Amino acid sequence: MVLSSVLGFPRIGANREVKKAVEAYWAGKLSADELTKAAADVKKASWTSLKERGVNLIPSGDFTLYDHVLDHSAAFNVIPKRYLGKGLSPLDVYFAMGRGRQADGVDVPASEMKKWFDSNYHFVVPEFSEETEFKLNFNKALEEYREAKDLGIETRPVVLGPVTFLALGKPAKEARAGFQPISLLPQLIPVYKQLLAALKDAGAESVQIDEPILVLDSAALYEKQFAQAYAELAPVSPKLVLTTYYGRLDSNLSFVAKLPVAGLHIDLDRAPGQLDEVIAAVKPTNLILSLGVVSGRNIWKTDFQAALKLGQSALEALGKDRVIIASSSSLLHTPVSLAAETKLTPEQKDWFAFALEKASEISVIAAALSGSQDAKVAEAVEANKVSIAKRREFERNSDATVRNRVAAITPDMLERKSPFSVRKEIQQKQLNLPKFPTTTIGSFPQTKEIRQARAKLNKGELSQEEYEKFIEKEIENVVRFQERIGLDLLVHGEPERNDMVQYFGEQLEGFVFTQNGWVQSYGSRYVRPPIIVSDVSRPKPMTIRWSSYAQSLTSKPMKGMLTGPVTILNWSFPRADISRELQCKQLALALRDEVVDLEKAGIKAVQVDEPALREGLPLRKADWDAYLSWALPSFKIATAGVTDALQTHSHFCYSDFDDIFPSIQALDADVISIEASKSDMKLLNTFKHYGYSNQIGPGVYDIHSPRVPSEEEIKERLAAMLAILPGELLFVNPDCGLKTRGWKETEASLVNLVNAARWARQSYA
Repeated sequence: MVLSSVLGFPRIGANREVKKAVEAYWAGKLSADELTKAAADVKKASWTSLKERGVNLIPSGDFTLYDHVLDHSAAFNVIPKRYLGKGLSPLDVYFAMGRGRQADGVDVPASEMKKWFDSNYHFVVPEFSEETEFKLNFNKALEEYREAKDLGIETRPVVLGPVTFLALGKPAKEARAGFQPISLLPQLIPVYKQLLAALKDAGAESVQIDEPILVLDSAALYEKQFAQAYAELAPVSPKLVLTTYYGRLDSNLSFVAKLPVAGLHIDLDRAPGQLDEVIAAVKPTNLILSLGVVSGRNIWKTDFQAALKLGQSALEALGKDRVIIASSSSLLHTPVSLAAETKLTPEQKDWFAFALEKASEISVIAAALSGSQDAKVAEAVEANKVSIAKRREFERNSDATVRNRVAAITPDMLERKSPFSVRKEIQQKQLNLPKFPTTTIGSFPQTKEIRQARAKLNKGELSQEEYEKFIEKEIENVVRFQERIGLDLLVHGEPERNDMVQYFGEQLEGFVFTQNGWVQSYGSRYVRPPIIVSDVSRPKPMTIRWSSYAQSLTSKPMKGMLTGPVTILNWSFPRADISRELQCKQLALALRDEVVDLEKAGIKAVQVDEPALREGLPLRKADWDAYLSWALPSFKIATAGVTDALQTHSHFCYSDFDDIFPSIQALDADVISIEASKSDMKLLNTFKHYGYSNQIGPGVYDIHSPRVPSEEEIKERLAAMLAILPGELLFVNPDCGLKTRGWKETEASLVNLVNAARWARQSYA
């Protein structure tokens, strides 16, 4: 029999119950016990739903209140000393690591956060040193396995693998120069043995052990460590299913196939071409092969015929007992269910499958490959065939005007009229900014009142005119605040925007939207990605109304604020029928029109954010050039249609930019702002290595934490920057937008930022 498997499930709850509970706990409105109960209810609902859909291998241990890597660090005692000895409970230590803490005499910043491989999910980076003492503070996998078992549900525990855990970490500040976290593997293995042996004693038949690092080039460096780790773990563990996702194994397959594990999972959504090679490698072994044929990264209904074809290839080579049908990765990147979507048309709804629908797909495909005679299985396969045919028919439609415009893109459309050195002088005369100009990244706090006004508008309880008057007042408040504290280059605060991608998608042709399609980005920050379903174009200006109004309120220059084409693409669910390149260039042309119109409206600076540029970079270096060959031109298409007088900005955050910094330079933005403070200012080494000729604003404080940085901290960061960067190129700004912060902490932080910039002007005159 071919078994069915889901590698992980959204941990947010069908109605965002986890976000609400966690934020209530932070606000002191919910006790730790009540938070635990809320989490238990969500886990129970998830396990029960998967069981009802016929999934054989149901995951446990993948739930988290904040981040699964942070869970692992806390469980294995990888807790930086700065969080200890503060009188905090283990739960509050955990949250302090994720988001910092500044209360009750405790003042600690958050740990560094990075993108999880090539996704928009962020993980909290583990910190290791020679002093790290691994021990099992708690066995989360065991606790959740027993929790499900008490409900009568047998699950397969999910555990982050030891090599990936160490490889994704970083040396702590106290680590000696040259220290490599992977050197701690011998000390880490005994704790893994303890965890896995306990699962075996509890009756777990198999364990999903995630080693996604195996789809990276760097995994080749760890061949010996993989062999060492699994040689020691296998004898004391339940059956281990080594799980990879997001890419292909490539040459790493040669040593992976020799590891003493019971099974191997591969991602056939992202890398279907690896199947034949993997089958050939595992056929002589006893390995079970788990096939990720249902995408964990998109929301399109699976083409059963294509999935069955892949599954049949494996069955013919290995037999039914050695094949599992699975999601390609955890389903955490997809919304929970289509059930609550009442505004999609029946045609649109038939195109999609969210997490619960994907679970049903997995069960049907596995049953069909097992030769099930159940009429419901046959009906589901036939219904899928009809759905896919209808979608293919829709996909044949295209907008000739949009397609022709993309085809007519010429090289000169990618270049500004003059080099930066010329533009800089023209822009300075127009903007008249001081040395070390201060600005923000765009958004200001989205208050309860703003969210309520938007909700009332959507319900018809507020007229469009009343809503616009409300937004005007919010913008005026933000402008006056910025003038009062002395910021130099202002923003309008974006009170009219629900999300930096959704807002634009709602005004562009080619997108559809969900009511409840939330996915986790980090912690309690969830997003609702729009879905690209057809060719994209801009029917009318999108931001002119509010940017022009904001500029009319002040004599100081106002930045127009846009989200870049690569980020809109990466933070949406893109089409699967045409290339990402074509979709991105369509977006770029729409944004080009907007940038040109902003300049015509009197806006003197425009920021086109590309925080997802690095995130979209393929995991294998061999694939980088193909991606950059259209990603970089797309940004330039969007920003190069203006005169030399318009100052273009872009923003980047929460990724390793070292390896593509030359590409960021090639974008030729007049000013870039880039996250730096949360990652201990290590980006300064990148600037030192590559240099940077245009203007730049490394973030001076972390906005993903409620903590207020002191003026002295910001001064220290500016001094560190000025030791490497020329003063005439430096902007002073936070790490990211302020949407998720409260007004009290925002005001205090920005006042300190402005004062630090004034200090720099005096000290570095």
